Amino acid sequence: MPKAKSKTQISNRRASFDYEFLETYTAGIVLTGTEIKSIRGGKASLVDAFCYFDERGQLYVKGMNVATYFWGSWGNHDTNRDRKLLLNKKELLKLRQSVKLKGLTIVAVKLFIADNGYAKLLIALAKGKKEFDKRQTIKEKDIRREMDRGGY
Repeated sequence: MPKAKSKTQISNRRASFDYEFLETYTAGIVLTGTEIKSIRGGKASLVDAFCYFDERGQLYVKGMNVATYFWGSWGNHDTNRDRKLLLNKKELLKLRQSVKLKGLTIVAVKLFIADNGYAKLLIALAKGKKEFDKRQTIKEKDIRREMDRGGY
């Protein structure tokens, strides 16, 4: 019997406004304790979440908030701890070399539950937008909204 599709999708809407995405990757997350239960309940936030490499070359996400699980106090987790991301070696090497370039960073875009039941994080190699780029994005969004309404 196939598993039911999960509707849990937590997105970082601010990231698309502040950054231009160059490449996206889907990474697994190492979770402990009751973190998966909180994520399935939609109690997580990706605001100000970004990724960094440690001295051993492993990728971590920092700033991702997973609320404590409401159903008990035993085995609860730290809400703002750094969580290790799981990617294959080739992807890690490519990201590490890209981040060394000036102006590129790795941001967390979306947190979701995959079909197999595991929590996944969609990350993007991104370049920061300037002020005029943000104005252009707002203008394009307004034009699309007007076209959807039938104004043109």
